[in-house]
This record gives sequence, C-alpha cells and structure tokens, in this order.
Amino acid sequence: MNKPNPLSGARHPLWGLCLFALIALIGLYYVKWSPYYDRIFVAEQTHSIGKSILNGSDGMLPAPSLQAALDYAIAYGKAIWKALILGLLLGSALQALLPAQWIRRWLGGFGAGSVLTGSLLSIPSMMCTCCSAPVVNGLRQCEAAPGSTAAYWLGNTMLNPATLVFMGFVLGWHWVGLRLAAGLVMVLGLGWLLNRLNRASAPESADAGAADARCDTTDSARGPMDAASILRRWAKAFTGMALRLLPEYLVLVLVLGAARAWLFPVLDMSIDNSLLWIMGAAVAGMLFVIPTAGEVPIVQAMLALGVAAGPAAALLVTLPPVSLPSLAMVARSFRRADLAVLVFGIVLLGVLAGGAAILLGF
Repeated sequence: MNKPNPLSGARHPLWGLCLFALIALIGLYYVKWSPYYDRIFVAEQTHSIGKSILNGSDGMLPAPSLQAALDYAIAYGKAIWKALILGLLLGSALQALLPAQWIRRWLGGFGAGSVLTGSLLSIPSMMCTCCSAPVVNGLRQCEAAPGSTAAYWLGNTMLNPATLVFMGFVLGWHWVGLRLAAGLVMVLGLGWLLNRLNRASAPESADAGAADARCDTTDSARGPMDAASILRRWAKAFTGMALRLLPEYLVLVLVLGAARAWLFPVLDMSIDNSLLWIMGAAVAGMLFVIPTAGEVPIVQAMLALGVAAGPAAALLVTLPPVSLPSLAMVARSFRRADLAVLVFGIVLLGVLAGGAAILLGF
C-alpha cells in the first residue's frame, strides 16, 4: 500500500495553508518581533527592561491576599494577553488549516531529527510557556511526537533570541552563556529523552512513515475540505481550547499571584549559595508563572538586593520553561510520566546551573 504523499495538496486547499502562514507571520510580528526589536535598544541604553513583576507597587513582595492575587493577575494579563490569543489561534488553526501529514512527517518521528525540528521551530515563536501551550496541544492533537513537541514548548522560552539579547545587556553576557548552555541541554536533551521513553509504545518503527501509519487523523478523516467546513472546525477547535484552558489558567495565576510571598519568602543577601537555597529557588521558579523575559528583571532585582549567584542562576533557568498553569494546560497532551520527567529535568538543570554559577565565580 502506497504511503500518502505529505506534500500533496489534493484534498487540502491551498488557501488554508496561506491563511495559517499569514496568521503566524502577522501575529508574531505584531506581538513579538516588532516590540522585542524596539526593546533591545532600550535594554542596550538603560541596562534594564523594566521592574520585577514579583514586586507590588511599593517595590516589595505583598503578603498573600486576594488583592495580591488580583494585582498580579492584572499585571501579568496585560503582558501576555495578545500572545495568549495568538497561541489559541495558532493551536486551533493547526488542527483545521494544515495538512495532518505535514505535522506527522516533520514532528511525528521518535528520533533526534524531530526533536531538532521542534527546537528550530520554537526560535522564531518566542512565546511564554502558557501562551505556547495551546500550540503544544494542537501539535499533539495532530500526532506530533512527545519529544519534538516538548522541544518546541521549552525552546520558546529557553532559546528565545530576544530574551538572550536582553539578558546580555541587563545581566551580562556570561549569564547568557550559562542560560544558553542550560537551555540547549534542556530542550534537546529532555526532548530526546521523552522520545526514547515513548518509542516503546509506538506500534511502528520511529520514522516519519511510521508516524503516518499511527495517526488516524488523516485529512480525509477530518471531513469535507470546503471552506465552510474547515472554518467551522477551526471555530470549534478554538472555542473548545479557550473554554477548556482559560478558566483553570486564570485560577492558577490568581493562586500563584497570591502565594508569591510564600514561594519567595526572602529576597536579600541572606539567600546564599547553600544547596538548600538553590534547590528551593529551582522548585519555586519551576512552579511560578511569568511573562516572556520576565526572569531578566526578576534576577536583576535579586542580584541588586544581594541574592547569591547560585539561587539567581537556578531561577534564571527554571522560571521560563514551565509553570504550574502551563503544566495544567498541557496535562491532557502528555502522559503523567512525561510531565514528571520534564519537571524533574528542569529542576535538576536549575540546580546544576546554580552550581555552575558558583564554580565560575558569577
């Protein structure tokens, strides 16, 4: 039996591909590329990209309260709402506007190649972990492999070129080197590991052709390919994602906003390079939710207050890639064991980054 040609557009209309490309290009330019380009010059001139989002209006961490929760949710929401809408649009459009065979061909394999592809696709995306979660769900719905999907998800934050440039101008280029090294290990290493752990459950060999055979969401199975049917599927996917993800997302952001004084009880020179502080910072950073590049002013403020380099490095590595809300948002797209591997691996890399910062004399 001949395999379907992944480049064949016989059943999938060209306008759907063009519409997806327009949404991605225009959306990313408006939400990410243009604002970040301007922000680079601000970072170069002022060595700052803003205040730490952890602090309240008085510059201090507020005590846990409903007001603290609302204040953080509002500040965070203002920073990410455009990207979140774009993420929902792209995540739902993946399922309706792109040929399913394309995603299975490039991201469905269980080898290192699909992990590398997911990593490369993440670099221009540059979304925070929560805003990229709808795209992650869309990829998994279209049978992208766990490892390549995780590489795309983690790469959005850890390989974000704008964040690395901000970091260089604000914190110093030695911090960029540490972050980039940890990011590459995290994105490529954890992506490869997830594919290895899931390879045994795949009924076929781990290649693109086998990915086609595994997936039953072929374009013909999606139903009619006329414009009205495709747009209805897109609207249904978008509405389903929004109704499923946004309520739990909002609740968890409120909880973390209220509890930030518990997650970060001390922000001064009493935080030294002991293993306990480094591990605590790594766990707190993994749980907490921040907008894109939000870790840069947070770490800058902590270093200015006398926080030691080890815990600061741990936060620099664990704050961006995942958070409690984003883990909840993708919980249906990964096995629990896969999420546990991601969480443990991120915390471990945060601790190792803290140790590296100490050894290198940061």
